[in-house]
Amino acid sequence: MPQAVTTVIDPERCNGCGRCIRVCPSQTLSLVNGKAMVTGDSSLNCGHCQAVCPEGAVRVTSLDPEQASFATFELDETWLAHGNYDLPGLARLMASRRSCRNYRKEAVPRDMLSDLVKVGLSAPSGTNSQRWTFTVLPDRDKVLALSQGVGQVMAAFNRMSEKAWLRGLMRLIGKPQLDQYYREYHDSVSRGLAEWEEKGIDRLFHGAAAAIMIGSLPGASTPKEDALLAAGHMLLAAHAMGLGTCLIGFAVEVLAQKPEVGRPFGVRPEERIHAVIALGWPKEEYVRITGRRGPVVRWC
Repeated sequence: MPQAVTTVIDPERCNGCGRCIRVCPSQTLSLVNGKAMVTGDSSLNCGHCQAVCPEGAVRVTSLDPEQASFATFELDETWLAHGNYDLPGLARLMASRRSCRNYRKEAVPRDMLSDLVKVGLSAPSGTNSQRWTFTVLPDRDKVLALSQGVGQVMAAFNRMSEKAWLRGLMRLIGKPQLDQYYREYHDSVSRGLAEWEEKGIDRLFHGAAAAIMIGSLPGASTPKEDALLAAGHMLLAAHAMGLGTCLIGFAVEVLAQKPEVGRPFGVRPEERIHAVIALGWPKEEYVRITGRRGPVVRWC
């Protein structure tokens, strides 16, 4: 996925060490007369060259330094070398993050939500395309509006799945998904919709005060993977901020089937949503890490 070159090199500061050339994945740079120069016609705009230059001679002008400036904490901009981190602390953070389904009513400050998006931007993306989108629902009313749209679609899908003849027909033509949905989700979705209508209990977003939809625009080589990697970064950062989070899979599925549900929130017709994160101040408090089920692991 070639991109325009936005790399600029100050020849007065360049010492000709060649480090920028060695780390460039696009062969954008070369040594000419002992100085680094832009000689290629495409670039990933990844910033490796800027990050590695000991003299500060390289800039990638398409990169926005404000995206590494945070409102709720101060970032040490010195690069953290491989192996130079508290691995037990990192593993503890990862294992301590749990999906939260009980939230307090307090709003999440916009600065925290903005910083979470910036943390998401630090994730890798295929060919460094960064074609992701972040749609922030900063208050409970916006979350409820999305929940209502998702709930209406789920109610219609539930009614459709109740038709035995339709489930049978779909199985016959090799599409068993409707039957699987009916067996696995119909009853729980029915209960959840009834609780919402009768008691106002939010079984979809669990009372979260905010939410973030992570999507992609056309042109990314791995759009879903990019969005999920960004989501993973944001889930960990949210825990470190004191927030609880939960990925809302039903909302993702509804937005995939009925993209118009996202239109009131600015989601464009060509955009696809791959992750929806519920956010808020957690009521839950745990005392220990529990581990996970054993996975399938192959050594080849």
